[in-house]
Amino acid sequence: MNAHDLQSRGCDVDSLEDSRQVPPTTALLPDTRALIDPTAMLRAVSFAKHPPVESLDGLIAHGWHVEWALPGGAQLAQDVLPFPAVNVSVGTAPPEGADPGPGPFPVRAYVTGMTRTLTRRVLSASGRNVALRSTIGGFAAWVDDVRDLQPAGRELPPEQFGIGLNAEDIHAIPIEQAIHELMTAAADALACRPARAVRDAREVASWARRAEEDPRIRTVEQWARAVGVSSRTLQRLVPGAVGAGPSWILRRFRLLAAIERARTGCGVRWAQVAADLGYADQAHLSRAVKDALGVSPREYAARQTAPRPAASNGSVRPPPT
Repeated sequence: MNAHDLQSRGCDVDSLEDSRQVPPTTALLPDTRALIDPTAMLRAVSFAKHPPVESLDGLIAHGWHVEWALPGGAQLAQDVLPFPAVNVSVGTAPPEGADPGPGPFPVRAYVTGMTRTLTRRVLSASGRNVALRSTIGGFAAWVDDVRDLQPAGRELPPEQFGIGLNAEDIHAIPIEQAIHELMTAAADALACRPARAVRDAREVASWARRAEEDPRIRTVEQWARAVGVSSRTLQRLVPGAVGAGPSWILRRFRLLAAIERARTGCGVRWAQVAADLGYADQAHLSRAVKDALGVSPREYAARQTAPRPAASNGSVRPPPT
């Protein structure tokens, strides 16, 4: 959609120029915190993230892409721990689930909201996905209530949020250019949104970033004091902007940090990790990890260093015989 089309709809086009600037082309290190076995996946695919254009600062955390070409009928399974963010994607990624069926899958553009349980993606053949990942709370700039993206697993059309994308065209161009097209479309859509909605989304995202970066924030009350608002304000604004309440978000930050510690392998002092992350004791930490992953922190850590059979999670599985 060009500026003339947006203006004809009564949208504010005065601030669109920044959104049409090509972002830096240097890929950033991938954010793999939500991937249960990132090491195995990174051996088999190309995966990187890309910085957002200035006009999306505070709303889009980064662009990202994954590209794969697996031999024969091999498959790559990866479990993903939910992260409280929204993704706008274009590509041929399989739908969620342990058995998505044989690829290749059609090129499509879609928006997915956050989930609360472990999900699985199984890649096969070859393909590519480019996407934008929102900041925590940032997608509220495009939708009045992020909870409308639920239930989990739904793929919604970007046009529903004013983001006009031609999936086939974007899939046919180089990755850097495709990421830029996604960012341009997302930024253009903001011109048709109330300025207050965009401002409030940036504010909630800044609150979330503070909690994410400061491990000393362990309660809603501490979070509220750190960002200078009341607990009631957090409880009122965060769920609609993020899709989950403040307490769930804080627990998720701690869980992600615990899993990162576990990836260092065996020999971790779990009682100390529990204390560092604000769990009541080691048993509470172990229960939280087991509820999310199905195994204890110790078992998960052991799996990161132990040899695994070809069919294990995150590995490339040979074609069936």
